[in-house]
Amino acid sequence: MAGLPIRLDSSPSDLRTRAARERDPRAVLRLLAIANALEGMTRTEAARLAGMERQALHDAIQRFNAEGPDALQDRPRSGRPEQLSPGQQAALRAHILHGPEPERDGVSAWRLVDLCEHVERTYRVRYSQWGLSCRLKRLNLSRQKTRPSQPKGNPAAQPAFKKGTPVQAAGHRGTAS
Repeated sequence: MAGLPIRLDSSPSDLRTRAARERDPRAVLRLLAIANALEGMTRTEAARLAGMERQALHDAIQRFNAEGPDALQDRPRSGRPEQLSPGQQAALRAHILHGPEPERDGVSAWRLVDLCEHVERTYRVRYSQWGLSCRLKRLNLSRQKTRPSQPKGNPAAQPAFKKGTPVQAAGHRGTAS
């Protein structure tokens, strides 16, 4: 029994070249599997070499035949809609980057608890700390904190402790003169 015919407007070398430039790793595998099948491999072997099931290759061939190589990229999936609009997300990002004012906000650095309260108070949207942490990662914000400073530190003595500063030996220990 012959498999599903594959359209022949793209050669296997064209598909491999396109796979080399593709950013979506799953689309790369689909392109390579179809290129292998066009070169005469069995569908089972072409799918196995690309790390997929034979049925997944069959589905990719159907999409390729119907819409061409562009159809092999992952399609957007439906999911839960965003709770904050893009404008609200931009405003939240600006609020975080501006930083807290200790007199007004009562904190010197943002914590997730404080940001959850701010989002609920400002936008009437409730996030858990974990959920807001995920949202902040998607806004390209990290949880890095500034380096703490010792209130009684001596700024003049600090350069002696920085990396790369030459260390002066105080003399040899344990040698009798």
